[in-house]
Amino acid sequence: MQSTHRNLPQLLSDARRWFDDGLLAALEAAGAAPVSPTQVQLFAVLDDQGTTVSELARRMGVTRQTAHQAVHGLIAAGFLEQVPDPASARQRLIRRSRDGQRAHQQAVLILRRLEEQLAGRIGREHVDALRAALEAPWGQPPAPDSA
Repeated sequence: MQSTHRNLPQLLSDARRWFDDGLLAALEAAGAAPVSPTQVQLFAVLDDQGTTVSELARRMGVTRQTAHQAVHGLIAAGFLEQVPDPASARQRLIRRSRDGQRAHQQAVLILRRLEEQLAGRIGREHVDALRAALEAPWGQPPAPDSA
């Protein structure tokens, strides 16, 4: 008999998927250009001043090639642009275009509404406790011998 007890990373992944699915559905209903979950994740980790593709890949936990594909899809859709990196003549920064900034602001509003819907379902106190636990400093992951 298989255990139904799910570990915390699985639960966190499901929670993220709940928000991603709600966000994508709301964007589609609003008539926004279709984007993939990877592109949504990329937008979430992108700095306002711009970020290199390598750094985006690291933050997303994907290969540089996957991040590169997501970036170029969003550039083609008009949501991102490449600009020279003032700190390195060899690198380019990826940042939101004007359309990308509008889409980002729309996504922020949708995510706030989703959080309010979640609070209506599970209670404001649970959402606040979840936020507090996730915002608390966790420190570095434990060393392999202490896990």
